[in-house]
Amino acid sequence: MLTAQSKEQKDTRLYRHLKKWLEKAIMDFKMIEEGDKLLIGISGGADSYVLLDLLDSPMIFVPRFSFVAVNIDMGFDPSYKAYNSLEKYLKENNYRHIMDKTDIGIVAHSEINKKNPCFLCSRLRRKRIFEITAAQGCNKIAFAHHRDDIIETLLINMFYGREISTMVPKQIIFGGKLHIIRPLVYMREELVKKYCQERKFPVVKNECPTSETSKRVYIKNLLNDMAKDNKNIRDNIFKAMSHVKADYLLPLSKKM
Repeated sequence: MLTAQSKEQKDTRLYRHLKKWLEKAIMDFKMIEEGDKLLIGISGGADSYVLLDLLDSPMIFVPRFSFVAVNIDMGFDPSYKAYNSLEKYLKENNYRHIMDKTDIGIVAHSEINKKNPCFLCSRLRRKRIFEITAAQGCNKIAFAHHRDDIIETLLINMFYGREISTMVPKQIIFGGKLHIIRPLVYMREELVKKYCQERKFPVVKNECPTSETSKRVYIKNLLNDMAKDNKNIRDNIFKAMSHVKADYLLPLSKKM
């Protein structure tokens, strides 16, 4: 439960702005239904703290739901200093949570998997999340991907995957038994980070050895450079995903 002081600290102009877009995304894409049980992925990064904080707020239009916060420790920090910092925050705020220690990151970055550690890391982490989701009886998984993540993923898939696709706000998997939702889909990364600073969340440093050299970082830097000449570049790309003219796309042979 929030104290009177923490409620006052939380009720800011930025909080109300982000909360409006959170609820709009949930309603637009029918992300949450009455009685849903969510698994909220919390890495300890700014985005996941913001997602947890906003979902744990009074809702005007969103149906009632319950949730459990889940952290998958990747095994990069043998001292578990960051792990313990996140767990302390969850306990102090009375969040029902699961802290899962793994060696996924170490395995993915091992000598036998040097070429594509991010792919294996993501795959193993997702597998573990599915296992915990089933064990907890959750029917939906909430990830903290925001608008910039959606834009960057589009370009990553085009540049490196040779396809036009991205992460979707609501994804149905396992024949409808499970849904992945992304309630921050309308939010700019800039405002998400700003709210994190405003709330003074204890952000955990990403210890992944490839976190600063990944394809996503390259795309983010590329967009930042393009924004110097066109400040609307991200807005234009985001809106373009809803204005697809299929008749003007090139139907290439699969043999090419």
